[in-house]
Amino acid sequence: MSNQDETPEYRLRKELPDEVPVTSSADGAAEKPAEPVVTGRQRLVQGIWPPRVSRAQLIVALLLFGLGFGLAVQVASNSDSGNALRGARQEDLVRILDELDDRSQRLEDEKQGLEKQQQELENSSDQAEEARKQTVEKEKQLGILAGTVAAQGPGITMTIEDTKGTVEADMLLDAIQELRAAGAEAIQVNGVRVVAGTFLTDSGKSVSVDGNKINTPFRFKVIGNPQDLEPALNIPGGVVQTLEKEQATVTVERSNKIVVDALRAAKQPDYARSSGQ
Repeated sequence: MSNQDETPEYRLRKELPDEVPVTSSADGAAEKPAEPVVTGRQRLVQGIWPPRVSRAQLIVALLLFGLGFGLAVQVASNSDSGNALRGARQEDLVRILDELDDRSQRLEDEKQGLEKQQQELENSSDQAEEARKQTVEKEKQLGILAGTVAAQGPGITMTIEDTKGTVEADMLLDAIQELRAAGAEAIQVNGVRVVAGTFLTDSGKSVSVDGNKINTPFRFKVIGNPQDLEPALNIPGGVVQTLEKEQATVTVERSNKIVVDALRAAKQPDYARSSGQ
């Protein structure tokens, strides 16, 4: 080893790394290392991928998918119904149209009735009083049908003279049934009110109505439309002809005012109760 290798300058240079040459620009300033160039397409790709979806955006997407699926199902259902109608016969289409018209008319009538009742309640100065009046009127109507309330109105009077004693209970019952079928709303026979549960039996040479014995002449006082009641009794083979065959005399008179004032006591049912209780 030479003495030159032992000099301090040589040892210091040996321990330091090699110097990196620094390039200088024309004005003498040091240049920095060049950075990679990013194109516009690369920035666009970096912005949209990977996708960044928030929770709100995910919920909106699911709702839109459900709405679209529902609309597609509805359109398909309407299309199926239209195909079925297109394949129907003309008379079937006419029948369906008539049924729809009838249903529409019934609904329209019901709507008008409800609107009228609503208007009456709204126009009344005291709605509670109007409701009470309607309740009382309904109670009267039900009382007429049950025989607990007197009634008056147009109708007929039918008188049966039975001098031979040949008229029996079933003949009078046929007369009552015929009158009911013709629209009778209240019937009274010799002071006995006829109701839904009325029964007639033979009692010797007379007749009993609900256990009340009645004698000839049998007088029916009936409230209803006279133009319907009288023809129903005089049809061929009907009530009048049957009684006349038994040598009874039947007289039917129309009247604008028939009073049915025989009453029945209100009876409390033994077992039936209102379903509202």
